[in-house]
Amino acid sequence: MGLFIVLLIFSIFSSTYCTVHFQPEAVHISYGNNIHDIVVTWSTRNDTGESIVEYGIGGFVLTAHGNSTLFVDGGPKRKQQYIHRVWLTNLRPDSHYMYQCGSRYGWSNVFYVKTAPDNSIDWSPHIVIFGDMGNENAQSLSRLQQETHRGLYDAAIHIGDFAYDMNTENAKVGDEFMKQIEGVAAYIPYMTVPGNHEEKYNFSNYRARFTMPGSSEGLWYSFNMGPVHFIGIETEAYYFMNYGIKQLIKQYEWLDQDLKEANRPENRAQRPWIVTFGHRPMYCSNANADDCTNHQSLVRVGLPLLNWFGLEDLFVKHKVDLMLWAHEHSFERMWPMYNFKVYNGSYEEPYKNYKAPVHVVTGSAGCKEGREKFIPNPPDWSAFHSSDYGYTRMRPINKTHLYLEQVSDDKEGAVIDHIWLIKDYILPMYDLKEFGLEKNEGL
Repeated sequence: MGLFIVLLIFSIFSSTYCTVHFQPEAVHISYGNNIHDIVVTWSTRNDTGESIVEYGIGGFVLTAHGNSTLFVDGGPKRKQQYIHRVWLTNLRPDSHYMYQCGSRYGWSNVFYVKTAPDNSIDWSPHIVIFGDMGNENAQSLSRLQQETHRGLYDAAIHIGDFAYDMNTENAKVGDEFMKQIEGVAAYIPYMTVPGNHEEKYNFSNYRARFTMPGSSEGLWYSFNMGPVHFIGIETEAYYFMNYGIKQLIKQYEWLDQDLKEANRPENRAQRPWIVTFGHRPMYCSNANADDCTNHQSLVRVGLPLLNWFGLEDLFVKHKVDLMLWAHEHSFERMWPMYNFKVYNGSYEEPYKNYKAPVHVVTGSAGCKEGREKFIPNPPDWSAFHSSDYGYTRMRPINKTHLYLEQVSDDKEGAVIDHIWLIKDYILPMYDLKEFGLEKNEGL
């Protein structure tokens, strides 16, 4: 009887003093079904019963309600949290909104976001692009936060590998990383794709924490921004076949259809730039044994032996302009190329009326694994490389000019490389017959 009373008192004491966490954490935003819709995502430790965003121009005059989903990490402690999502639709173009998220139990800080202009086709947005940024040694993050708050960027694209790794220590590292990036991701749309470091428990931390357009849980999707049609892809479907081949096939079929739609004459006339981003590159000249150093890299040629579902031929057939990658902890710009052969526009102006896609690897934001080195004698197709920590800026100026530059954080924000992609025609000047590829229907 005495033992029962002791246990009862302990139970009452424990429940009475149990800590609850209702305060919003890790606030970040992304584009919804179009760039005039914003999705606000955040997490709480406990169930608040409601997900609310108060927002407006000059004050909290509007309220939007969303939903929350219980996320249980796959680690031994089965750590739980609630991921909240609220869609802000029909926002006024070219306007500064303030917002805060939460519930009756607590609210976040106040954040600000500037919406895209009404005539977004003629918009010339500023976009920052990087991959491979960790919770530890996130060297570029401080500068990215400063530049975001100075209004330098309209959106960010993070091309895989977050936190190193989000599942580590029963997802504690992921929680800290999501709070770290709030200074960027709560103010500009933070668009993402998964990398190899998100693989644990079938990419569950990635799929739960981010909210991207479409119905693939952020694994692949597309969106339009200014004169650019962006396509995000999951390269990891080629490497983690333990989850089956179905996902790879589904993505490939979706990609083919999305590219066909983007190449309809009326669509390509409005948005002549097609830019893809995915984690693992087709090509690289790093001094390691990563797949991009192999002649038959899986992303490029497809599954071994049969070479099914390779992306290089698909992207060239649909005349993609620019492919952005990460994974290598370095920066590398290539000449326009297909199948290891350079197809410059001309000797004097290689990126004007280029005759094959341009590849850029930008995975140097900073993580605990450090930098990547390069082989001593770079191949002919490698135009420029650097092992500096940093990130890439992109600005599509109009329908004929697109600007890229690489920022070195090691060199205090100096621009160490830049190029202009220029084309006189809506479609790039790819000679598909020379490549041995038939011209797709509709192109």
